[in-house]
Amino acid sequence: MERRDLIMAAGTLAAAAATVAATAPAAAQAGNATAGGNALVEISPPDPDAFIAGRFTGKTFIVTGSARGMGAAAAIRLAREGANVVGVDWIKDLGEATTAGIVKQGGKSVFIHGDIAEAATADAAVAAAVSNYGRLDGAINNAGVMDGVFSGEPIDYEKQKPLVFAPIHEATEEYWSNVFRTNALGTFLMMRAQLRQMVAQLKGGAIVNVGSIAGMTGLSGNPAYVASKHALNGLTRNAAIDYAPYGIRVNSVNMAATDTPMIARAGALVAASRKTSTGPTMGSIKTQSILAWTDPNHRPATVAEQVSMMLFLLSPEAANFTGGIYPTDGGWTDY
Repeated sequence: MERRDLIMAAGTLAAAAATVAATAPAAAQAGNATAGGNALVEISPPDPDAFIAGRFTGKTFIVTGSARGMGAAAAIRLAREGANVVGVDWIKDLGEATTAGIVKQGGKSVFIHGDIAEAATADAAVAAAVSNYGRLDGAINNAGVMDGVFSGEPIDYEKQKPLVFAPIHEATEEYWSNVFRTNALGTFLMMRAQLRQMVAQLKGGAIVNVGSIAGMTGLSGNPAYVASKHALNGLTRNAAIDYAPYGIRVNSVNMAATDTPMIARAGALVAASRKTSTGPTMGSIKTQSILAWTDPNHRPATVAEQVSMMLFLLSPEAANFTGGIYPTDGGWTDY
């Protein structure tokens, strides 16, 4: 399956940390592609290497899911903008590679290998921030999963099927529990450790949680992902209220299909599941955002587009932004 086909196949299931995609048959996607592509003026994505020099000089941030995709890009750009970065991921080699790359370019970063759904990992990340850099100014809680399989494993659909997304009547408890363990429990544990330190410091700060359109709408075929991302957005709203007196802002970003490894994985899983699927699906009812539909190439969002919003929300320019569940989704939730 070609890369474009994987992204398109991932169009109807909401992936996400995000990252999110919805998944549908290629034929349905092709039909939508024929109908769209009507832009008179294309919207070009930003330069993936763009950054604002010195914006976060002296600040320290934790970035979960730093091994690849949006987490890696966020960690790299934060370091380029002067921040000290504590990367966290359960994929050890790729997480170490992100940190090594930052250091090689002259940035400051350390890596914590671990599962965010274990309190010890969250505590270790905060401890690393304080011991190495003296403080913690915020976080991007990006780590998340769309299915219940360890994301570092190669796809083996027949073996992994009990842990892969499915409609409620076909879904297993293990799939549900694993997705919630990472997306809801893991985010809670990371936020708890981060907020304990930030409250003790009394220096304010900002947290950005990476949600999904699945946390703002219903989407076909992945009940645990949808429910867990709604939970993440609930945590975001709750924390915004409780920590405003401490000068701590908390927001979430919620994307539609974004060009990440998670999307490619989703597309491959959907392609495999179609071979054994017997029932009807609502996956093709909506497969593209406004901007993806109208774009001549029907492109998904880029990682750089998502990261730019995350870093804006961390920055002093977003001083009046808290409790926001921002749809960084190309207009998906608008229409």
